Amino acid sequence: MGKLTSEVMDNLASNDNSQVDFCSLVNKPVEMYVFIDPLCPECWSLEPAIKKLAMEYGCYFKLRSIVSSNLTSLNCQSIKKTNKLAQHWEHIASKTGMSCDGDLWYENPVSTPSIVALSIKAAEFQGQRLGSKFLRKLQEFLFLKKQDISNEQVLLDIANEVNLDLDEFKKDFHSDTAKRALKRDWNLVCEMDIDHYPTIVMFNRGHDGDGLKVSGLHTNEVYERAFFEILGQNVRPLRKPSLEDFMCHFEFVATKEVAVVYDWTMERAEKELKKLVLKQKIERVPVKYGTFWRFIK
Repeated sequence: MGKLTSEVMDNLASNDNSQVDFCSLVNKPVEMYVFIDPLCPECWSLEPAIKKLAMEYGCYFKLRSIVSSNLTSLNCQSIKKTNKLAQHWEHIASKTGMSCDGDLWYENPVSTPSIVALSIKAAEFQGQRLGSKFLRKLQEFLFLKKQDISNEQVLLDIANEVNLDLDEFKKDFHSDTAKRALKRDWNLVCEMDIDHYPTIVMFNRGHDGDGLKVSGLHTNEVYERAFFEILGQNVRPLRKPSLEDFMCHFEFVATKEVAVVYDWTMERAEKELKKLVLKQKIERVPVKYGTFWRFIK
């Protein structure tokens, strides 16, 4: 990958792009908070839009994910029947193209949702980049592999896959520091009056005015318009990397994510990905709804 491509990728993967300087922006003008519930299929389905926004305009904003255990617990209790949870997951998967296997709620339900948020805070203590990788892998284990991500051994397996320091992770996971960090995030949820997930809140660091809040799952055009509005101008998107470089960096993505990022139809995305299969660069990973693709190292 070239220098520009590498920096764009690092910018997106880290969820902390404040050090990227290729756009000559020392202090990025926009702060973007993404409020999510890790058990929420709509939040999982936001992944393609976040990738696209960050790849095209990431040099203008700093991105931070905020996870709330309180909302997770509330969501689990608000839909008491297992079949309703399962049906909701299946509906979102078929609607958005991001696979969610609702059979988890029959076979291996998440037992203690609040533990999930604590684990994410523990991972973030090892850096925003590793914290973001942990969150993504955690969602893959949940929505695709039907794993109980509140099981400590499963969390350790995820931490190991993203190369966290396991001793540090275990120590932080059980610490009061993680609980305090989670409480600070919950205070932010209350302060910004977040009552629906996912929600994106954007602020222009150069203005004293209110931020702009976008609640729920929307088209990419909605997020782009909101970003331009808070930035105060329309800007041209950055040049995207080749599909092979994209796959090399992210390693495991859905057809939907590729289609959204590159402005392709699902059919075109599938065709382009199959070309990389023929070159033995990636392999196809069928899931309950659609397909994921894994880079071959």
